[in-house]
Amino acid sequence: MPVENAVRAWRQCGRLWRLDDLVAGADALLAGRNPLASIEELEAEVALMGDVRGGILRRALALARPGVRSPRETRLRLLLVRRGLPEPQVNTDIFSPRGEFVAEIDLAFEQWRVAVEYDGRVHAEDPRQFARDADRWAAIRDAGWDHVRILSHHLRDGGAPAVVMVRSALIRAGWRPGL
Repeated sequence: MPVENAVRAWRQCGRLWRLDDLVAGADALLAGRNPLASIEELEAEVALMGDVRGGILRRALALARPGVRSPRETRLRLLLVRRGLPEPQVNTDIFSPRGEFVAEIDLAFEQWRVAVEYDGRVHAEDPRQFARDADRWAAIRDAGWDHVRILSHHLRDGGAPAVVMVRSALIRAGWRPGL
């Protein structure tokens, strides 16, 4: 069955999708060990075929980041930055003081050692996964990081609860707004 090229399909979505959906789509194309596209390929497609709706594709590419694992992570990252928080690194590895791998964190503020993760439904519905996660959360804290778990209800109504949780953790760690 013929299927459109992923890069071309993403550009075509520019006529219909909102900015954050285009960013999440670009993030998905840039993710994984074998990404479906590179940022250069996406930029080349826009340069060759043109942008739409006042440059929405170029704006989306400026906000896209390689390595993001889910649309919710993209939306959370965009929300935090738009609300004045520093931009987090995506999918950062955390190690124990002895150098042992502890976890890969969705969003990390390394300077302040604040780890932010979006936990989807699978984490709550699978008892074995939940038990592994609970041990992992303790290991993250033991490695000296403040661990902030964001659930879907924290993102409702504009995401104010998620922003407050992350902002509070950053302030506890020494970050100061506006500096």
